[in-house]
Parts: sequence; C-alpha cells; structure tokens
Amino acid sequence: MNKGADRLLALALVVVAVGCLARIYWPAIGEAFLWRGFSGPPMDPASLRLAGFLVAAFACLLGAGLFWAGLLPDRSGQAAGAPLFGRAAEMQDAGRPGLRRVFLVLPLVVVAALAADRFGPWHEGGDIASEPVEPKADEPNPGEPKANEPKGHDVASAPPASEPAAPPPAPAEVASPPEAANPPAAPVPLTPPALVQPTPPTLVPPTAPAPPAPPEVAVIPPPIVAPLPPAPPPLPTQPEGHRDSVVWLAVAPDGHSIMSASTDHTIKLWDIAAKQLIRTLGVHKDMARTALFMPDGVSALTAGDDGEIVQRKLSDGAVLHVFSSGGNGGVRKLAISPDGKHAISGHDTGNVIVWDLKKGAVLHAMSGNGWSVSAVAVAPDGSQALSGSIDGTLKLWDIESGKQLRSWHGHERGTYGAAFTADGHHLVTGSGDYTIKLWDLDSGREARRFEGHEGTVYALALSADGQRLVSGSLDGTARLWDMDTGNQIAMFDSRTGPIYAVAFTADGTVLTGGNDRAIRDWPATGGEGVVLFAGAPE
Repeated sequence: MNKGADRLLALALVVVAVGCLARIYWPAIGEAFLWRGFSGPPMDPASLRLAGFLVAAFACLLGAGLFWAGLLPDRSGQAAGAPLFGRAAEMQDAGRPGLRRVFLVLPLVVVAALAADRFGPWHEGGDIASEPVEPKADEPNPGEPKANEPKGHDVASAPPASEPAAPPPAPAEVASPPEAANPPAAPVPLTPPALVQPTPPTLVPPTAPAPPAPPEVAVIPPPIVAPLPPAPPPLPTQPEGHRDSVVWLAVAPDGHSIMSASTDHTIKLWDIAAKQLIRTLGVHKDMARTALFMPDGVSALTAGDDGEIVQRKLSDGAVLHVFSSGGNGGVRKLAISPDGKHAISGHDTGNVIVWDLKKGAVLHAMSGNGWSVSAVAVAPDGSQALSGSIDGTLKLWDIESGKQLRSWHGHERGTYGAAFTADGHHLVTGSGDYTIKLWDLDSGREARRFEGHEGTVYALALSADGQRLVSGSLDGTARLWDMDTGNQIAMFDSRTGPIYAVAFTADGTVLTGGNDRAIRDWPATGGEGVVLFAGAPE
C-alpha cells in the first residue's frame, strides 16, 4: 500500500478517536454552555464503557501516528505464498503485518462499539447513561418506598401508580414534605396532636415454611461417543534419508537414478530400481536449491543459498569446479542449456547470470528484476532463457548477447516454476496466485490457464512427450494436467504438507518431494502413491 493510502488510514483513525472523545465529553460540554456551567467531565470512574472509549481513542491516535510516519508498510504481496525456509525468506521484511492488521481492524471495532453504545438498551436520552440522575422535587426516589406506599408484606396491596392513595394524617413533629409544583386549592387543616389516634399495626400471622420438595433425580442418557477415525500410520524412515524438506528432484538421462536437493544442505543420489541411496553427492554451506544432471551423464551441477554452483562427479561426488556468484547472493534457481555449454542462475538480489561452463567463467550478468528471482528456464535450442521473480514479473533474455528481449507482468504474485515446451514457442509458469499459465512467446499473450490448486504452485515439470504437465503446490497436492486442453487428469494428495519438487520418471510415473522429507512415486493414471525413499528419523 502506498504512502498516500497510509495517510488516509491515519486520518480515518484520527476521526474515530475524535468520535470516542466526543462521546465521553459531550454531556459535560453541553452542560457548560447550555445549562448550569461546567463542573468537570461526567466520567463515572466505575464505568468500564467510558474507560474503554478513552483507551480506544488513545489507541486510534497511536495507530494514526504510525501510519502517518510510514512505520506500518504493507508488503504482504511481495512474496506471498513463498515457503518459509531459506535465507532469502528470513531476510524479507514483512512490514509488521500483525500490528498493521490490528490498526486496520481497530477503527471498525470502535465504530461498532460507538453505534452499540448510542443505540443499545443502556442508552438514555441521547447521552451516555453514566451520570446519576437526580430525582425531581415532586417525584419520589424510585429506590425508596413512597410516603403513601405500604412496606413489607403490604406492598402487594398498594394502589396503582395512576391512582395514588390519599396521604394519611401526618404527626405534628414530622416536617412537611417539599412544596409541590401545583399546590392544592385549599389548605388541609392539621389534626391537633391530642386528637391523633395511632393506627394499630396490622398483624400478619406467620406462615409455616412449606416443606422442601424432594429433589428430582435427573435421568442422564448415556453419552454417545462417535468412534475416532483411525490414526494414519507413521511414515517410514531410513537413516540415510533427508533430514529436512526435499525441494528439488531430477531424473538422470538414462532413467536409472534420481538426484534430490534439500533444505538440510545435502545433495543425494538414489538408485530407482534398487530403491536405495547410492551416495550423498555433496553438501552446501547453506540450504541446497537445485541439482541437475549434466548432458554428459558423468557430472552434475548443484546450487544453493551459499551462492555457489558446484560441478561434481556422479561416480564419487568429487568437486570438479566451483562457480561463485559473489555479491549476486544466493542461487535460488538454476537451469542448463541442452548442449551443456551454458548455465543460467537466478539470485536473491534479482540478478540473472549466464555462465560459460566450458571456460568456468561469467558470460553475462543481467539486472532488471526488482525482486528475488524464483524461477529460471532455458529454451530447447539454448538461445533464450526466462527468469521469473517473486513480484510476478517475467523476463525473456537472449543468452548469447545478454540482452532483454521482453518483460511482462505474468502473475499477480510470485513465479515459482517455469518450463519451455518442446517447440520453444510456448512457456508454462506457476505462481503464488494459485494458477498455471501457458504463454505464447510469439505474441506475448496468455494462451491457456490451468486452475485447481488452492495454494502457491511451487514446481512444474513436463513429460518427455510434452503431452502432460505435473505441478506441485503448497496446498499439499500434485496435479497432472493435459497440455492440449488444460484439463486436470489426476490429483495426488500427500496429506503431509507442501510439495516443493516434482519430476517424471522414464516410464511416465510422477515423483514428488516435499515437507515430509520423503520422495514418493505416484502412478501415471492417478491413485495412491508409495514412499520410494523415506526421510531420516526426526
């Protein structure tokens, strides 16, 4: 929200505060100028309502000051839907969203309280009913019996208020009541004291208390207890599994092995057929983000929040080369050209780097993304690259020259997955706005939309034939889509939290990794999945 909107919120809070103060002090102001002079605020110290309005007024003034000074910025849309992990997530300033929401809701609550106090059952005569009302001279105090009203057991026989009984003769030593507003036409002579005969009191025979009724024994039906659903079976574990979320999966070109990256900093290599760990390929200094097989089939490229891109041998994990991003910050996403000559890295500073893998050096460093880069992809012919940032902006780059070819606002929130189609003329992207979009790169327009997820779409992968798309989401599901129609083919529900990584195996089954530390295998036609590689015990 911009500065002008925050100042409008500040003015609204000031108006509400003035309304609270006016509600408290208006009766006193009216008395000072219209009736009998000001004698102090009419605040009853025992009145919680008045004290509440006073506190609400000061709270509104405090919120107005914070909004006016710009101390409560609205940054909820900068990285909405991003998973709560990684150094970049920790560095983002959320802008005190909790305190901001309190001061956004406060004026609505106070206005509702003012309306309830103004029109509620405790309202009397247009002012807060906190000042005691003095009875008029010609009206008896309602808290005391009237002079002509019997007391005790005779109260039930008192005449109606509309027909007052005649006053009894008053003793001479009793002072006369205050003069009425309309005195009687003729004075009533007082009876001399000697002639006054005292009226004997009416004796009411005591009544015997009624015997107590025997206690009723309540018949309580037995409680109906619904059977609890069976607890889900505990997830399997294995000592060599990941100890934190799995955030990346890649299948080897020969289809025999899987590589995974995790927030536990490790890169692991798994044997699909034997269903066992081959080796821990490497460890990053910070959380690992991406792990990709090189086209040569003998090495891999891994990257993480430590800002390093490491080329490792698959046979033993030996480090072949380290590409350091330096001041460009952590590597959020990484992609390799099909010919293995170039790598594209997106960084938390918003920069995009093209690496010459043969020379081990930077070819181009491109800036232009205002926010952290959260998705990258390389076209099938290796000539173009795409970057997406957490503000929803998409940028198309020429790899050889490093020039920006196009930039557009593709999503309302961050882009967290991207993949080129086989023809190189289309691109799919997932987002924090819960949608997946297919883009026509020739026209720059949206060609199709895939909808159904109820959380951020965090990962995408295309099948080898390009006919199906799998998506992983923070809503805990992976979904299979038909690329030609945009229809959902199947949904896979992990029931264990967000899914951060998806991939297709050589036979077309779906792999997922996520919050439960496990790597799961799902049938291509839909149905229940199985844990292929379990996470480590907690």
